[in-house]
Amino acid sequence: MSAQCEVTAKQSAGAPMSTFERYLTVWVFLCIIVGIALGQWLPGPFQMLGKMEVARVNLPVGLLIWIMIIPMLVKVDFGALHEVKSHVRGIGVTLFVNWLVKPFSMAFLGWLFVRNIFAPMLPADQLDSYIAGLILLAAAPCTAMVFVWSRLTGGDPLFTLSQVALNDSIMVVAFAPLVAFLLGISAITVPWDTLFTSVVLYIVIPVILAQFWRKSLLSKGQEHFDAMMAKIGPWSITALLATLVLLFAFQGRAIIDKPLIIALLAVPILIQVFFNSALAYWLNRAVGEKHSVACPSALIGASNFFELAVAAAISLFGFESGAALATVVGVLIEVPAMLLVVKVVNASKGWYERG
Repeated sequence: MSAQCEVTAKQSAGAPMSTFERYLTVWVFLCIIVGIALGQWLPGPFQMLGKMEVARVNLPVGLLIWIMIIPMLVKVDFGALHEVKSHVRGIGVTLFVNWLVKPFSMAFLGWLFVRNIFAPMLPADQLDSYIAGLILLAAAPCTAMVFVWSRLTGGDPLFTLSQVALNDSIMVVAFAPLVAFLLGISAITVPWDTLFTSVVLYIVIPVILAQFWRKSLLSKGQEHFDAMMAKIGPWSITALLATLVLLFAFQGRAIIDKPLIIALLAVPILIQVFFNSALAYWLNRAVGEKHSVACPSALIGASNFFELAVAAAISLFGFESGAALATVVGVLIEVPAMLLVVKVVNASKGWYERG
């Protein structure tokens, strides 16, 4: 591995979780309250923002989503792809869980809970939309936060970086067809033009821009790159929270009418988090990978690129859709659920290594 790639891996995976990140769930709750309140008190301005669209893409949200996604993608070194050969078994487990288990298990859980068990307690006209949101959430593997989870478990930073780079490369070409296939088997109409536009806007273009920016920053030295990463780090979460305020300003009436919706949608998401992390962790143990590889492999299989999921849900189904709300529930429970997984894999290190 090049010295540059190794330094970047350590920089990406070495930063501890900030206080702001640790309490992300609190900030999301506050955004829910603020968004609902503003939507009820100032409906006119928010309706005007909702109408600022070009080709079904909301311009304010599109800008916020680029601010969310691009700083995260700048951290990803696609030059680390050649490192996958160093941990073939761990990478194999990651790909199996992320692309062959996770999206399909979420589609099944959505069908089981949303369309059947919880259906009497949910708005009938939004059932398909809720399932679509869950599928969008599961089809996008985590990009940025997995570096934090890896750091908290003592994960191998080079493996973490290489699996993120590989997942992002696959996501560029696989996200749209996978989502379309799963929406199709869930009997949900796929707006292909909007789906394709979302992939180009929120995956392809941000990846290209981020890599050009990354190259420009690194040309000025690693110290300059690290300083800029520290400076733009808060942009992503700040833009995410601003997007959530807008989203809940539109979703406010539905939540006030049925406050149990968020809790019900959280059930399949939580099951998916714990099932996929446990499966990836056990599979890594079964194939003989090190604990420092098993941890980031399990954690990326459990967490989601929720910024992309929120963006795609809004583009495909709109601000007021159940799909948008379902992806936001994923944001709401991401941090506490993943911190619990981190605690479990750390506490079970002795058991893992005895295997």
